[in-house]
Amino acid sequence: MSTAGPDLIRRMAQGDRAAFAPFYDRYAPLAFPLVLRIVRDRTDAADVLQEVFWEAWQAAGAYDPQRGTPEAWILTRARSRAIDRVRSIRRRGATFVAPLDEAIAATPDEGRADAAEQASDRRRVASALDRLPDAQREVIELAYFGGLTQTEIADRLKQPLGTVKTRIRLGLERLREAIRER
Repeated sequence: MSTAGPDLIRRMAQGDRAAFAPFYDRYAPLAFPLVLRIVRDRTDAADVLQEVFWEAWQAAGAYDPQRGTPEAWILTRARSRAIDRVRSIRRRGATFVAPLDEAIAATPDEGRADAAEQASDRRRVASALDRLPDAQREVIELAYFGGLTQTEIADRLKQPLGTVKTRIRLGLERLREAIRER
């Protein structure tokens, strides 16, 4: 029985409950640090992670391997749900916490079967980010690591929204090309 990501998603789409546990075990350690970095609260991050994987179970039939890897699919969902949570908290009147303390967001790497591969991927992405023009790298980091929306980035940088959108789009295109080259 194959445990490749696309195969697990295909099996989940067919209602195979046995595929969900290995899918979760494989991708939760990847998604949780991103969610935690955005929502900045472990309890909220755990709740968001549960929502992400419930949504992945329900939407498994819509997964298209031509549009991206399972990692990208789940991380996109995780980022979106985390930002939704932050916005919800803001609307309820809670204050948005100051910049993230990296020590709090650190999670142990224990139990990850492919830690070397993840480290290699991180180095590849970091290297690709370093090759971007400063303006593109800044908006991408604010969006993906800071959890800010494009409008919030435009406000923070005092730039037109269209400029921010263009920089993100061009930066992501360059990142995709740089990662494919390797």
